Amino acid sequence: MIVYVGLSHKNAPIEVRERLALDADATAALIAELLDGPPIGEVAVLSTCNRVEVYASPPRSAGGASEGSVLDEISARIARALELRGGRAVHGALRREVGLPALSHLFRVASSLDSLVVGEPQILGQLKDAIAFATERQALGPLLGRAMHRALHVGKRARTETGIGAGQVSVASVAVELACQIFGDLRGKHALLVGAGEMAEGAAKLAVKEGAKLAIVNRSLERAERLGLEVGGEPREWSALAASLVEADIVITSTSSPTHVITRDLMKTVRKARRGRSIFMIDIAVPRDVDPEINDLDGVYLYDVDDLSQIVAESLQGRAAEAAKAERIVADEVRSFDAWRSEQVMAPTIVGLRSRVRSILAGELERSLAGKLKHLSDADQKALTLMLDAATNKICHRPSARLKEMATDPRGAETAEALRDLFDLPLVAEGGERDAPAPKVVDRAEVEAPRSRDREAG
Repeated sequence: MIVYVGLSHKNAPIEVRERLALDADATAALIAELLDGPPIGEVAVLSTCNRVEVYASPPRSAGGASEGSVLDEISARIARALELRGGRAVHGALRREVGLPALSHLFRVASSLDSLVVGEPQILGQLKDAIAFATERQALGPLLGRAMHRALHVGKRARTETGIGAGQVSVASVAVELACQIFGDLRGKHALLVGAGEMAEGAAKLAVKEGAKLAIVNRSLERAERLGLEVGGEPREWSALAASLVEADIVITSTSSPTHVITRDLMKTVRKARRGRSIFMIDIAVPRDVDPEINDLDGVYLYDVDDLSQIVAESLQGRAAEAAKAERIVADEVRSFDAWRSEQVMAPTIVGLRSRVRSILAGELERSLAGKLKHLSDADQKALTLMLDAATNKICHRPSARLKEMATDPRGAETAEALRDLFDLPLVAEGGERDAPAPKVVDRAEVEAPRSRDREAG
């Protein structure tokens, strides 16, 4: 089964989350490190503004250790790797889930039930990116790969079968809604967007829709120009940041910078030029774009993603009924996936039983065809071979069907173990059905053997 280790806005404040923010290179290094040694066989990393999560599973064969101990070992390895990157503060914030709770968490994340803004649509795209990133590095296999793709299906079901995503629901929309609450009306206000990524684009569209005069400052002027044409904002060079801050009433920042792009010293200079005018800043980036010490300056009101909780809570109240529907979808999909996975666990026993029975029957038939039944024609020998196949199917049908029925029964594992012990069945890898070869149809010329060998064959 799968393991989840990570943190999010639910259990870690922004000052902890930003310590663990992973860019593409860091994510690739983490995946490579976790795959470099047992017992991890598959791994994927989901890193967004509000969460850093690692999902993993053991290889198909994890040796003789129990599944529980293997999953616990995986959990411990991931936790050590994350703590090494994020420091001691990360240790107490990490959440760990193993088995069905981990699967349920993945499905809830995909359904945006675990998001800062319940119903926001960005998470599905972020999950797709995480799957693609892991696939490119050959980090996904038959179990975790199926679970991750199933999570996408669950997320789509939640959005199409419930109203959880109705209306404007995203961190960007909450940020603009907060600005509207502060000013009452954005018409005629100067809004400054720092950054031009996906989150910034959403905020820009909403700010312009509310009547704000928008300026866009980005390190890539070309990207700012494209966004400006799309939403109706004025693109500016990165060097114009300070002057743009002097002019702005509202600032929304959303860059991918690992360090503060608006420092306390910069804002002290800007504040003098503003001559006492207040400025409202909404930082929706993780790591944060704005130095939190700026909040101490007179006339500067800074909000980060964790400060949006009140508006988020109001949004959740209006979506409680739809969220409950989505929770039922998640529970249904978890049961379905668990049933599939349990059948895969039973498959080696079923394959082994069929192989053992067929092997015994085939061996006896081949010995008879080489001895007492060697006078049979080729057609008769082929008929016996077909009869052997039919007998194998009839003997194994009921035990196989019963094992499948018991896939999710707590007694299922014990029953499968008893069968493997009673019939001395070899362990067969999942999906690797191994049948006994068909009994050989013996050529008459080949059975003209000494009588002594006939007696040995019996």
